[in-house]
Amino acid sequence: MNLLYRLFFFLIPGILFLIKPFSAKLSHFLEGRKFGFTKLGKFRDSYPGALAWFHVASLGEYEQARPVIASLKAKRPDLGIVVSFFSPSGYDNVVKKAQPHIDFITYIPLDRKRWAEKFVALLRPELTFFVKYDLWFHHIQALKAQGKPVFLISASLREDQSFFGPFGAFFRQNLFAMDWIFTQNQKSLELLKGIGYSNASQAGDTRFDRVAATANAPKVLPEIREWVGDAPTVVVGSAWDEDMDLLIPLINSRPNYRWIIAPHDLSPEPMERWSARIALESRRFSKWNSSDTNSVLFIDNIGMLSSLYQFAGIAYVGGAFGKGLHNILEPLGFGVPVIFGKVKRASRFPEAEQSQLEGCGFSIEDGKALFETFGKLEQVDFYNKSAESARNWVKSNLGAADRIVEKVAQLIPLK
Repeated sequence: MNLLYRLFFFLIPGILFLIKPFSAKLSHFLEGRKFGFTKLGKFRDSYPGALAWFHVASLGEYEQARPVIASLKAKRPDLGIVVSFFSPSGYDNVVKKAQPHIDFITYIPLDRKRWAEKFVALLRPELTFFVKYDLWFHHIQALKAQGKPVFLISASLREDQSFFGPFGAFFRQNLFAMDWIFTQNQKSLELLKGIGYSNASQAGDTRFDRVAATANAPKVLPEIREWVGDAPTVVVGSAWDEDMDLLIPLINSRPNYRWIIAPHDLSPEPMERWSARIALESRRFSKWNSSDTNSVLFIDNIGMLSSLYQFAGIAYVGGAFGKGLHNILEPLGFGVPVIFGKVKRASRFPEAEQSQLEGCGFSIEDGKALFETFGKLEQVDFYNKSAESARNWVKSNLGAADRIVEKVAQLIPLK
C-alpha cells in the first residue's frame, strides 16, 4: 500500500496539470501552490524563530484551530504560528485579511515524499497540530524523522473513514504517529481504543470556544441594527436552492419579519431567482442602506454571517440537502434556536443530532415540517426553553482549547 500511495502522488500532479485547462477550480487549486516553497523560504529567512504549524483542510477546520492558537499564544507569546490549507476556498477566505496571532498562511503541497520533506525542512516547526482529519502520510513521516512532536486535535472519527476500511492498516500509521490525539467525543475515543491506540483524551469540540468568543464580541453592525429595529428576525446561513425552495413559502407567509439571508453562492444569479419568487421586497447588501423599506436582505459578501446571528430570534442553517450541513454552532453560540435540513449522513455531523437531543436544534425534511417547527418556535414558552437549552449546551462545552494546550504543555516543555 505504501508503494501504491507513493505512485499515486507521483502521477497525480501530472494528471492534474493535463486537465487543468478544463476546470477553473482545479486551475485555482494548482496556481495557488505555485512558488509555495519560495514564499515559505522567504518567510523563514525573515522569521527564524520557533514556531508551531497548524494544518487544516479548509475554513471549518481553521475555525476549530483558532481557539487553540489563541490559547497556545497565551502560554508561549514568542511562538510563531503558521497555518497551511489544503482547500483554496478556505485559504481564500482567510488570507484576505489579517488574522490574529497568525504569522504566515500557506498551502500544503501535495503529499509527494520529496515535496513533503522539503516543506518540513523549510518550515522547521517546533510542534505541529493537524486538525480533525486531514492527515498526510509523507508530511507526518517527515516530521517524525526530525523528532518533532505531532498532535491531532478536534478528532471526530467514524467507522467509515479510511483508518478503519480495507486499507486501514496503512492509514492508521498516521494516527499511531501522533504524540497525542484529542477527540471531540467519546465515540472517537472508543474507536481509537478499538485499534489499540491509547495516547488520546476527549477534549471536546473547540468550535464551542470559537462561537462563544464570537458571541461575546460580535462585529458591530449599526446599520443592520437600525434596519431590524423591534421586528422579529430570522437569519438564514449558507442557503442553497434546496433550502430556499422550502423557505420562500415561509418567508412569504411572514411579512412582519425581517429576513437576513446569507447564500452559499455569492453570485447574483441565485439571489435574483429567489427575489423573483419572494413576495416581500428584497435588497442585496452591496446595494442597500438601512433606511430602505425591504423586509428581506441578501448578504452578498464574506465575513459577516457569524456576527449576523446576534440579530436573530430564529436561525436556519443550510446545506443539509446538498453537500453537507454548515455550522449550526454559530447561531447556538448566541442562544438562538436553529432549524436545519435532515442530514444524509448523521455520523458526519454529530452536533446536529446532539442539538436535537438538547432541544435547541430542529431537523426538518420538507416544507410542512418547516412550517410546523417554525410555528412551535413562535410560542413563547417553547422558544424560551429552546433558547435556554442552547445557552446551557454551549456553556457546558467550553474549555476544549485550554484542555488541549494544558495537556500539550505536560507532554513537551512550553516555557
